Amino acid sequence: MICGASVLALGLIPYGASAQTSDPVAIVVTATGFEQDRTESGQAVSVIDASTLERRQARTVAEALQQVPSVRVNRTGSLGSVTGVSLRGAETGQTLVLLDGIRINDPSSTGGAVDFGNLLLGNIRRIEVMRGANAVAYGSEAIGGVIDLSTSDPTAPNGLSLRAMAEAGSAETVQGLADLGYRDGDLRLDAGITGLSTAGISSAAERFGASERDGLRNWTAHARAQMPLSDAVALDLRGYAIDSKLEYDSFFGTPADSADVSEFGQETLYGGLEATSFGGALTSRFALTYLTNRRDYRSAPDAPVDFGYRGETLRFEYKGKLALAGIGHLVAGYSHDTPEYRFFGFGSDETHSAATDSVFGMLTVKPAQRLSLSGGVRYDEHSAFGGITTLGANANYGLGDGLTRLRVAFGEGFRTPSLYQLYDSYSGNAALAPERSTSFDAGIDRSFADGRGRASLSAFTRLTRDQIGYDLTTYRYTNVARTRSRGVEAELAFAASEGLDLALAYSLLDARDLSIGAEEARLPRRPVHAVNLSLDKTWRMGLSLGTTLRIASGSTDPLAPTGSIDGYTLLNLRARWQAAEQYHIFVRLENAFDASYETAYGYGTEPRSVFAGIQLRY
Repeated sequence: MICGASVLALGLIPYGASAQTSDPVAIVVTATGFEQDRTESGQAVSVIDASTLERRQARTVAEALQQVPSVRVNRTGSLGSVTGVSLRGAETGQTLVLLDGIRINDPSSTGGAVDFGNLLLGNIRRIEVMRGANAVAYGSEAIGGVIDLSTSDPTAPNGLSLRAMAEAGSAETVQGLADLGYRDGDLRLDAGITGLSTAGISSAAERFGASERDGLRNWTAHARAQMPLSDAVALDLRGYAIDSKLEYDSFFGTPADSADVSEFGQETLYGGLEATSFGGALTSRFALTYLTNRRDYRSAPDAPVDFGYRGETLRFEYKGKLALAGIGHLVAGYSHDTPEYRFFGFGSDETHSAATDSVFGMLTVKPAQRLSLSGGVRYDEHSAFGGITTLGANANYGLGDGLTRLRVAFGEGFRTPSLYQLYDSYSGNAALAPERSTSFDAGIDRSFADGRGRASLSAFTRLTRDQIGYDLTTYRYTNVARTRSRGVEAELAFAASEGLDLALAYSLLDARDLSIGAEEARLPRRPVHAVNLSLDKTWRMGLSLGTTLRIASGSTDPLAPTGSIDGYTLLNLRARWQAAEQYHIFVRLENAFDASYETAYGYGTEPRSVFAGIQLRY
């Protein structure tokens, strides 16, 4: 995994008065797992806050993430279909996903990846994306980066609060959510539920003659209680659940109409204690997490289960942060993971498991007022692959008046093969080796217009050895000798005037297979160019109009007869009206050009669609 980082990605935090956070110093958590000033880390971190999420009106986490540079989203059909998200040209299984800091990667999935088709946005209040890996802090699965989803609203005042939303639109889509919170000093209680139902579109592209619609039903819920037990100790209890049912088209060969149905369930339980000691100098977190995944597949809605997967992970973790007076801070931790995978169907029923023990330490020091240096080491002992050591270091330096900052980073990392890739009876390969990577990162960003704007430019490169891929000739997983991803990211965020916010993100990606005989072929489904432009204008009367333009170039796809799929241009339009202090009405038009495009060969995408709704807040 890469411990590299590029220039800070601030283009997603609006600088208008209505969108700024109350704290003028942006705080991030993905660099170390603890809150810290962005300027203390060379990691590239983008934050999408609650006001931006509401204004952009995305329905799913995957849609919201397309605002971030170097994010690749591939969806295999209608809403809710298998959706892969990766960062900087990495594989989907090389992106670590956290929910309120809890790892939710599926131990039973093909590459250990999260299927973003199951992640609704409704109860998510903040998204933090670290582009470039942090192997020292997180270990395996973070080669491309880390995505942290937060259900908590840190700005909520004391007392009872309620947020509710109802929406309806094209394809018989209805969606609703309710969030309830209570604050009394350090006591925080939160609970929420989101539901979505749609008749969908045909997952198989209509140009193949497919017309049968593939619908989705998804329920997502969460609850959290943070309670002080004393002045120095606090208890943190959490629970999360997803239950979804998706109609999909056959994926054996070219997608075609079928009556297949998949059912997905995920439950996560978390119990933690946070304690401070030595006069507040040491903060310690002890946590136990239990995650289960369920995936069942049927040939028809009322048919028995043909085959299914079960995943289970029990994780114990300790993490501590020690403040070094006048110098910096030290973060160290230990974790023990025991993932388990089960497959049943087609006359087979097999269970496999693994165990990993990990220790790490990261030191951040400030030898000068505008200079921050970080470095760390991690050791992972895996039950199948033995010990692996990874290193990482980065620096952050402010020039002149401190409004221009330079960043540079180096890192190495690894990812162990998933249990599916190792042991699946059809395509597994027990001889697979762990993926190893080395990365470099450099960048510069500049704040201007009294903090109302920020421009940034960064460059990165990553060399991965023994990357795992699927061989279409042997139908088995295999290690690719070498792959390389390199690119450039540029961002601009500017509050040009009162109520007018602009956000622009561009990425140039060159991801190639460097193994012998591959002739440096481009890695599939990774557009070389991607642009995301958002513009929002708010008037004093409470009316807000906005638009988002996304342009992506073509990419290779081994399943396409030509070996590639075309690029596309999407335009979304939206409007909001603050009808009263407690509620607003919204409407949006998606895919205004009615573009016909694909992110994966043979799978359909949504045509022009209209949605409208109301949101209440008390």
